[in-house]
Amino acid sequence: MIVIKNITLLRGTKVVLQQASATLHPGEKVGLIGRNGAGKSSLFSLLAGRLQPDGGDVEIPAAWLVPGGMAEVAQNMPETDDSATDYVLQGDARLMQARADLAKAEDEDDGNAMAEAHAHLAEAGAFDAPARAQALLLGLGFPVEQLDAPVNSFSGGWRMRLQLARALMCPSKLLLLDEPTNHLDLDALVWLEAWLQRYEGTMIVISHDREFLDAITKVTLHLDDAKLTRYTGGYTAFEFMRAERMSQQTAAFSKQQDRIAHLSKFIARFKAKASKAKQAQSRVKALERMEKIAPVLSAADFDFEFREPQSLPNPMLAMSDLVCGYRSEEGKDTVIVHDINRSVMPGQRIGILGANGQGKSTLVKTLAHMQPPISGTVTEGKGLSIGYFAQQELDVLRLDEGPLEHMVRLARTLGPQGREQELRDFLGSFRFTGDMVNQPVGLMSGGEKARLVLALVVWQRPNLLLLDEPTNHLDLTTREALSMALNGFEGTVMLVSHDRALLREVCDEFWLVTHGGVEPFDGDLDDYQRWLQEQSKQVAQAAKKARDQNKKEAKQQPIKEQPKVQAGDERKAQQQARQKLQEQVKPLKSELKGIEQRMNVATVERDQLTQDLGSTTLLSSERSDKGKRLKVVSDEVEALEARWLEVSEAIEQLSAA
Repeated sequence: MIVIKNITLLRGTKVVLQQASATLHPGEKVGLIGRNGAGKSSLFSLLAGRLQPDGGDVEIPAAWLVPGGMAEVAQNMPETDDSATDYVLQGDARLMQARADLAKAEDEDDGNAMAEAHAHLAEAGAFDAPARAQALLLGLGFPVEQLDAPVNSFSGGWRMRLQLARALMCPSKLLLLDEPTNHLDLDALVWLEAWLQRYEGTMIVISHDREFLDAITKVTLHLDDAKLTRYTGGYTAFEFMRAERMSQQTAAFSKQQDRIAHLSKFIARFKAKASKAKQAQSRVKALERMEKIAPVLSAADFDFEFREPQSLPNPMLAMSDLVCGYRSEEGKDTVIVHDINRSVMPGQRIGILGANGQGKSTLVKTLAHMQPPISGTVTEGKGLSIGYFAQQELDVLRLDEGPLEHMVRLARTLGPQGREQELRDFLGSFRFTGDMVNQPVGLMSGGEKARLVLALVVWQRPNLLLLDEPTNHLDLTTREALSMALNGFEGTVMLVSHDRALLREVCDEFWLVTHGGVEPFDGDLDDYQRWLQEQSKQVAQAAKKARDQNKKEAKQQPIKEQPKVQAGDERKAQQQARQKLQEQVKPLKSELKGIEQRMNVATVERDQLTQDLGSTTLLSSERSDKGKRLKVVSDEVEALEARWLEVSEAIEQLSAA
């Protein structure tokens, strides 16, 4: 188990943890929650050994600290030409070590070391490891054709998915996940939930997605005011229990204050009277011994609201034969979505669904004037004012400028106008106070950047909100504030998000971006999940049908192309063709049969050698000989499998022809 005892942790002058304690048992799935900046990632660094406590102790089982015992998602972007599958495979530390040990043993011709390395490879599941790695990639949304693509060919968001797959590949005892749902679409998010529910080790996850936390966690660890408090249950249970605890503490504090006031009044009244001096002194001691209950001092909740729009055009905008995509520097167009004919009306709350890469962000960027349409038209209503929240905040922010500079430029160029003090007060309502208004964006956290983008959007008094993943980097309190503000907004909302709670609370209709088009989706999020499952089944069935049809056409093709001949000549020609085919196939079938026989013998020997090497009674010389023999037999099995595939394909091609 993990035991945190009276930990004190400082980051500079900031107290992250102070006399904090908690106990986590093996196999528990724990949600670590707290406001942005509370120190959750610092606690992860402490558990991973990158930070040392300034006081107290952290006890973690030694088996969890060896290579492969602990896994977490690296935050750096990988730069390598390795294929996606190979990169994910490298996340299995035990497998990589066993491979390295085998290579070293072979170089040194050390039979004992070879035997041990083969045993370790078997324990690490080396034979099916590539298949397991590819299953992770497919589950996280990678298409089949990209499984062997080089890592450097992927964008930043997809590389973070690779980092997640690499962490899941490790057969760890402890799994640390810091915001794993960022950069995932809904179908990948649901797949990840199912995978984590099956994970058998201890897991600690930082997330601001309440539905995700409820689905996978049974314990909640709350980091607040430099203290750790453990609750049993997911996020919803935590909210209920914390509210109950705060209510009880408030009542107890109030009751104690009444008691203290009563004692103090008695002491003040009778301490000077000789007849009551003893009783007064007794109450002084009682007051000193009393364990004081702290008042409930929760941080002020963040809330804001969108300003009332100055007008509500009807329709807001109309798309006619709209084609969206990208234009390269050479002038070549890449179409992502096309033939869009839809209108957006006042007051609509539209959730935009679809897998990553289908064109959700492309559509929103086009409507927000961030990129021009390839063709077609977007007709905007008179008085339309668009508020755009970019998925990548740096699309609308400048690294070297502070919040106040952004607000001054916005007020001057787009309006509405405002005095500097008014702009400072407005930024203060978004938690940018004091010197923070001049802090460069490049030094801000992800949550602070997201709040600044929200502030810029709100100031413009938009009547159409285009929000592309606005909850990335936002803590739960800010997400709830955003949900409330959107529900009170009088204009129109178009929302792209993987936060199901936000989609459920805000949207009353959905558009589906898929197969290059945009169409209304008749149903809710639960219906969408069922639709995704049905689509997966249909794709598999279509692929099977296409394979069967190709085989059928391949068999029929030679017959269609043959010229018309007499029945006798046709039978003779067919007989000659069959005879020629048999002559070509016969030696291949004979070779295939021989390969299968040799494979059976070699596989049995390999398995027996592996079993023998697990015995503790072997002499050193016997272990060395068996280890060397295992290497020879394993290589033979691998070569036979490769040849079996080649011969089988050759027979299949001849049969089809």
